[in-house]
Amino acid sequence: MIQSMTGFGKATLQLPTKKVTVEVKSLNSKGLDLNTRMPSLYREMELGLRTQLATKLERGKVDFSIYIESTAEQTSTKVNVPIVKAYISQLREIYPAADATELMKMAVRMPDTMKTEREEIDPNEWKQIQTVIDEAVQNILSFRKDEGQSLEKEFQLRIGNIRQYMEEALALDPERVQAIKDRLQTAIAELEVNVDANRFEQELIYYLEKLDITEEKVRLTNHLDYFLETINGTEANGRKLGFITQEMGREINTMGSKSNHAQMQKLVVQMKDELEKIKEQVLNVL
Repeated sequence: MIQSMTGFGKATLQLPTKKVTVEVKSLNSKGLDLNTRMPSLYREMELGLRTQLATKLERGKVDFSIYIESTAEQTSTKVNVPIVKAYISQLREIYPAADATELMKMAVRMPDTMKTEREEIDPNEWKQIQTVIDEAVQNILSFRKDEGQSLEKEFQLRIGNIRQYMEEALALDPERVQAIKDRLQTAIAELEVNVDANRFEQELIYYLEKLDITEEKVRLTNHLDYFLETINGTEANGRKLGFITQEMGREINTMGSKSNHAQMQKLVVQMKDELEKIKEQVLNVL
């Protein structure tokens, strides 16, 4: 089963003093492009998180975020009381008659009047957060699988269309061969020269063999079957599907160059259009 690289996962956790929200978003990319955003408190855990995300998500442009919303009445940022008092004392020496409220307003604007107590990671708290991270990752994986099912239906539709157009083109082959014979015979007749019938037949057979599309039909059919086999397999991946579409394109292009028939060329164009739609969606496959 194929998976999409596009996905979104979110999970939340309510702790006694804070609410933790984890979000994971991903879009298609040639490799893994991982961006993390989290509070400085948890930065020391980033390396392990990157390894975890790389193992689970494999490919894609991934944005991982941890948001912390404080729900406690207390805060880690506090007024540095001794510093503020020292500033007020110095300002009073300069402005003895200054109002106390005005001195306070001036003092709190001075450097180092606020201090933030550095928090340490609580191991038990981090275990709970890790559980939420796992939940968010599982949510994005589920999202990717659902998107993969939609892609699979799209691929099956496009592959079926290509197969149908190919069969319609092959049904025109007798008409195409007869039209080529008629054109050559008309051209010979217009030259008003005697032509050896046996030699003409031999040359005609050789010419028609050059325009025969049986081999292209066989190879294209094999590629279509292999594409469907791959998306239903356990090792399906976007790169492999991309290689198969390249081979499909070669056979379709060769059919077009050999066709020499207006209606057949129209069908080849329709096959190319379906293949381009497949190629666009393959870029989203994990």
